[in-house]
Amino acid sequence: IREVERGHVYISTMHTNAIFDLLEEDNMDKVASLIDEKKVYCLPSSSFNPAYLEDLRYDLTILKKLRSLWDTVEHDPKITAFIEALSTDPRLKDQKCIIFTEAKETADYLTDALKERFGDCVLEYHGSSSESERIAIIENFDAKSRRPKDDYRILVTTEVLSEGVNLHRSNVVINYDIPWNPTRMMQRVGRINRVDTKFERIHIFNFFPAGPINEEIGLQEAAEAKIAAFIEMLGNDAPLLTDEEIKSHDLFTKLTSKKTITGEDEEEDLELGYLAFLREIRDTDPELFKKIKHLPKKARSGRAAKETDRSVVTFFRRGKLRKIFRTTARGAEAATEEVDFLRAADLLRAEASMKKHAVGPDFYPLLAANKAAFEDVFAIEGTVATSRGSRGGEVKFTGILRAIRHSAAFTDEDEEYVGRVLRLIEDGALPKATIKKILKKIEYTPEPLPMLAKIRSEISEEFFQPAFGSADISGPKEVILSGYFAGGDSA
Repeated sequence: IREVERGHVYISTMHTNAIFDLLEEDNMDKVASLIDEKKVYCLPSSSFNPAYLEDLRYDLTILKKLRSLWDTVEHDPKITAFIEALSTDPRLKDQKCIIFTEAKETADYLTDALKERFGDCVLEYHGSSSESERIAIIENFDAKSRRPKDDYRILVTTEVLSEGVNLHRSNVVINYDIPWNPTRMMQRVGRINRVDTKFERIHIFNFFPAGPINEEIGLQEAAEAKIAAFIEMLGNDAPLLTDEEIKSHDLFTKLTSKKTITGEDEEEDLELGYLAFLREIRDTDPELFKKIKHLPKKARSGRAAKETDRSVVTFFRRGKLRKIFRTTARGAEAATEEVDFLRAADLLRAEASMKKHAVGPDFYPLLAANKAAFEDVFAIEGTVATSRGSRGGEVKFTGILRAIRHSAAFTDEDEEYVGRVLRLIEDGALPKATIKKILKKIEYTPEPLPMLAKIRSEISEEFFQPAFGSADISGPKEVILSGYFAGGDSA
């Protein structure tokens, strides 16, 4: 409202939150820089209908009314029950405990309440915390710390610590609130469930919403269903939310349905969904699975497409290096891009009833463009490292990683992880789309620790498995399959 009254309306598809932060900090130089880079557009207020400002003021009135209602709430039964459990349960009392919550504001609230009850043994950590606080966490909760201390017993943290730091001097994880994404649950527990832990058992405590609230949002049922699907698919015999027997699930539906779990990360849903989909074919239709498995190399298929432009998607392999490229014909010109697995799977996915389309004569020049893009990976002396190193995104990301690699607050594991990511880039095993996403994610993150947490959230251990991370790129360059999209036709 203040900016509209000053005559400015800022519009951005990717940087809206950043703009508000920069305006609050009065960092107009950075705002101007984003505008110059066309990442943000500043339009005059006069371009907008007068009702726009009226609507904003109406929204503000509602928000103030909500806040005034909260001001009348003086009792929080959830935190009362929580503190009681910490004080009396023998598995929690006098034990080192890791408490995870979704929001920094909740972490602040919890920390204040716990310090009032338990004193200075409580430590808080979130994305804005300092390196000295991270060092304190390692000293007090990492069993491999070079300088172990016992200054803190209770750690309250956000998702920023769900990866990258071992906390296995504790055997207790408490989820004060439950994330929509159960992968985060696994990451949280993974901080204490280490191979070299001294504990025979680990304990996971989950605080679900109160009955009336849960009736509105259905979080408990949704989270339990999703976790159950994970356990069934991945064979995990350590339930994270419930000790009940796991029943059969329609995994693909569970893992991809926004109805089941709203707010879930779409990419993670789809990746696991495709895996479950293939396993279902293997188990229910062995003949079809065998046919898919033995498709000849250079297999191709055409289909009608709603888009007016024609395109070809091609999956290449050389040794253990996999790449997918898409070339789209736009008039007399063609544009080639590398696409990641999820994008390619989304493009190629088809129902059994979909009719084949004849592969047109323009298939071959489009395929040739994809081949040229794949060849470019090996352009200089046949090495991936030199080819990749000459490109903007990889160069920028490599520079950032080298700059933060030996940060004083990093553990040996952190430094090793950064080194492994650097090798992924050198081996050409990190998709451009992933690098681009990471660079956007860390753009306004100056501190190494939260930056590393964001990088870890995009580059999981799966990237380092032989199928992804091996530098073995010997052998012939192979076209595995291609999909032809005949533009201009009705789907």
